[in-house]
Amino acid sequence: MGRHLVRRLLERGDAVTVLTRSRESALEKLPGAVEVVEGNPVVPGDWQVLPGRHDAVVNLAGTPVFEGWWTKGRKRKIRRSRLSTTFNVVDSLEEIDHPITLVSASAVGFYGDGGNQALPETAQPGDGFLARLACEWEHTASQAASEMVRVVMMRLGIVLAMDGGALPEMIKPFNWGIGGHLGNGRQYFPWIHIEDLVAAILFALDNPEVEGPVNAVVPTPPTQKEFTQVLAGTLDKPARFPVPAFVLKLIMGKKGSALLESQRVVPNVLKVNGFRFQYDKLDEALADLLG
Repeated sequence: MGRHLVRRLLERGDAVTVLTRSRESALEKLPGAVEVVEGNPVVPGDWQVLPGRHDAVVNLAGTPVFEGWWTKGRKRKIRRSRLSTTFNVVDSLEEIDHPITLVSASAVGFYGDGGNQALPETAQPGDGFLARLACEWEHTASQAASEMVRVVMMRLGIVLAMDGGALPEMIKPFNWGIGGHLGNGRQYFPWIHIEDLVAAILFALDNPEVEGPVNAVVPTPPTQKEFTQVLAGTLDKPARFPVPAFVLKLIMGKKGSALLESQRVVPNVLKVNGFRFQYDKLDEALADLLG
């Protein structure tokens, strides 16, 4: 997400500073016009002077949720990577003397399992590890809000891109000839194209009336089965091997249960404020990404 956002910011003439744990790695991946600062956002440090030199901060940091087993240690790492980073960013904004916008990542996991219920930004939080984590994450970010600081929490759906994230992993079973939906396939599957996500972040940065939680998903999410069928059709592969719910839970435990949660999330804040999606139809989005 960060690489795509940096590219778009530079294209429109913004000056961009990137905080990274590895300056060498970042310099290899990012355009030369970017200022790269090495630092670990999980711990306080000299990097905390950076927000005072800028008019916006975008916090996308966080250990990937669905990589590895959800051991106690792994869950602590996932939680710390989000909460400690966000706390340190908020702390760096305490004495800001000019208007600044903080766009901080959150996730649709906030809603837990919502079944068939439409879930706008005003919906109540759900239960479970991901829902509790998102609540804590957003609460931490919201502490930055003041007369000088506008805070936006972007509740991300499944971000579709080919250079990372979930989509390359979803494609693998189809290439092996064993693709299929998860569980009964009736759970809603909120997604967003990477270019629309970047556009939504820019929209939040540029429009002062946007604040608080913002659902970053397409207006009409498909079910998991519908998503799988469109993906299979785009790949010209069969989708004949659904994964039963009990198998997911047996193999992956609570992480498997999280994959079966239904989240019919709707982006009311973006729609009300006039945001336009470029890729709100799944077949067009996948055709663009998969060629």
